[in-house]
Order: sequence, then structure tokens, then C-alpha cells
Amino acid sequence: MSSSNTERTSENDQAAAAATAAVEQVEGEIRAFVRRDVSAFRRPRQESGEQADNINSVIERVSGASVAEIDRVIAELTRVRDMLRSEGERVQREVAGYASLSQAAMTSMKIIADSVVQWKSQSPQVAQSSRS
Repeated sequence: MSSSNTERTSENDQAAAAATAAVEQVEGEIRAFVRRDVSAFRRPRQESGEQADNINSVIERVSGASVAEIDRVIAELTRVRDMLRSEGERVQREVAGYASLSQAAMTSMKIIADSVVQWKSQSPQVAQSSRS
């Protein structure tokens, strides 16, 4: 029993040592990577005129695509706004036409109803005069 425990402990120690070695290797690679990146920022400074030109060119390259995309979106939104305005005007014309047609229909119905009332009120008199 104790020999199997000793073997397990030895295996566990070996596994822990291997894991520790792997962690130390990864940490070393991370340190080396960070040193390389930091060294790029520690380059000697250029003259301020050259540095400003470099910064301007970098900004132009980075913002060029964004500015073009913004201009495209503005143009598209302008087209959509114009289309919506024209559609709004068309809908207003349609509604005005519908209101006019509805008013004309109401007037016609009133005229027809008045005529029917007059016709019905004259019907009994016509019927009595034809009997006599």
C-alpha cells in the first residue's frame, strides 16, 4: 500500500514539475513578446516636423475610409429624405382626394335621400287622385 502511495506521489510531483516548467516557459515567452513591443515604442524620437507629418499621414490613412463611408451614408440619407418627402406629399394628395370624394358621396347621398323623402310624400297623393 505504501509503495503505491509513493509511486502516486512521485507521479504527482513529476506532473506538478512539468506543469510548473510549462507555465514558466509561457511566462518567459510573454515577457519576450512584451519586451519586443515596448522596444518599438522606445525608438529615438524624430524631429517634431517629421513626426507631425507621420502623424498626419497615419490619421489620413485611418480616417480616409471612415470619412468616405460617412459621406456615402449622408448621400444615402439625403436620397431617403427626398423620397420620404415626395411620398408624404403623395399621401397628402391621396388623402385630400379621398376626403373630397367622400364629401361628394355624402352630398349625393343627402340629395338622393331628400328626393326619396319627397317622392314618398307625394306617392299617397298620387294614389288617391288616381282612384277618384
